[in-house]
Amino acid sequence: MENNTTSLVFIHGGQHTGACWELTISQIRQMDPERRLLAVDLPGRRGEPGDLSTLSVEQCVSSVVRQIEEFGATDVVLVGHSLAGITLPGVITRLGAQRVKRAVYIACCIPPQGFNVTSTLRPPVSWITGALARFVKVSRPLPGLVAKWMFANGMSVDLRRRVVAGLVPDSAILTREKVDRSAMPNIPTTWIITLQDNSLKPARQREFIKNLGNVDEVLEIDTCHNVMISEPRKLAELLIARC
Repeated sequence: MENNTTSLVFIHGGQHTGACWELTISQIRQMDPERRLLAVDLPGRRGEPGDLSTLSVEQCVSSVVRQIEEFGATDVVLVGHSLAGITLPGVITRLGAQRVKRAVYIACCIPPQGFNVTSTLRPPVSWITGALARFVKVSRPLPGLVAKWMFANGMSVDLRRRVVAGLVPDSAILTREKVDRSAMPNIPTTWIITLQDNSLKPARQREFIKNLGNVDEVLEIDTCHNVMISEPRKLAELLIARC
C-alpha cells in the first residue's frame, strides 16, 4: 500500500456536485484519518466558475487538474462516478502515469473511442437524456421520481431525499461531444460495478469496461447507481485498500 502522501481525488457525475461524496469521505476520515482527500466540483457548480451552456470535456479536465494542483496533490488515486467517465481519461493524460497511481471507475459511462455518451445509452435513460440534449443546452435537475429511480433505488427515504436535494443544473451538450482517449497512458485501473443500477445496468457497464480497456480489477457492490451514498462504508473500505 502507498503511504499517505497519495491523495484520493473524487470526480462527480452529471447533475451532481462534489458534495455527493460527503458520506464516503466521512467514512474514509474515520478509517484513514491521515489520508488527503479532495472532492472536486466540475465547472458551473457551487463555487467553480464555468458556463454550462458552452461546457466542453476539455474545460472539465482543465478544471479538475487545476484543483488538484492547487490542492498540492502529487501522487493521486482518481475516483470517478458515472459521467465522470468522459473526464477521467483526460485528467489521467494530463497528470501522467507517474502521478496517477490508480484510477477507479464507479459505474462510469465510457463510449467507444470517437463516439459520444448519447450513442451508448439505452431506453428509458436514452429517452430522458436525449430529450434534454436535443432541446436545451443546460438541463434542469431531474424530477424527483425520475432521479430516485435512476440514482437511488433501494435507498432509505432520507437518503433518497438527500440524492434529489443534491442535484443541480448541468450541461446537456457534454453528452453529444465525441470522446478521445488516444493519448491516455495505461495505469492500474479498477472498475466497480453497481449490481442494482437502473441508470447503467451491469451488462452495459461490462461493455464500457471493454470500451475502456486495460482494466485490471473488476469489483461488485450490490447497490444502486449512487453507491457513494447508499454504501459509503463499503466503498470507503475498497478505496482505502487501493491507495
